[in-house]
Amino acid sequence: MSTIEYLPLHQDHFARLLTLANSVHGDNYMDLPALQAYHQAGLVNNINASWVALDGERLVGFRITWAAGNWQTDKWCSPTLWGLPENQVCYFKCNTVDSQYRAAGIGSQMLKLSVREAAKQGARAGLAHIWMQSPGNSAFKYFTKCGGELIKEHPGKWQENCDNEGYVCPICGTQCDCVAAEMLLKFGQA
Repeated sequence: MSTIEYLPLHQDHFARLLTLANSVHGDNYMDLPALQAYHQAGLVNNINASWVALDGERLVGFRITWAAGNWQTDKWCSPTLWGLPENQVCYFKCNTVDSQYRAAGIGSQMLKLSVREAAKQGARAGLAHIWMQSPGNSAFKYFTKCGGELIKEHPGKWQENCDNEGYVCPICGTQCDCVAAEMLLKFGQA
């Protein structure tokens, strides 16, 4: 593996990011209009909280982070359990690393970069919904190791994506029973 370069997410990365996202997370996980909106949600005062990892021209990882105040809680969020005001919590939308590059610290480095930039934007913590059915439950283990604390488990969170957006879960197909672990990472712990 050559040297990995980390860059703020830019529209030049979109096509490669979508290919990786849909190959790892399942068909219709993300499309261009969604990615464009996600990118905008990560920007505040010219500070970008979303990152990509590149091996040469190959995009091997990405972390999409929405700035505090640029996202809305929903029924899958438990803000009364966070211990912080909602407007001080960014949202870690997704973290993805190509299977050939996992366990090399790429996800952790992108998280550190996102935390640094989100803190500059005014966030004091970040919330994530961690996919508990990831291979070997690696997503939960990784986020816990980085300092994330389990707030609540939400079975069936991604079924709405199947119903409304044509998402096909790589494990369950179009009837997704996967559990989302609502986890909070207070800054200073990443």
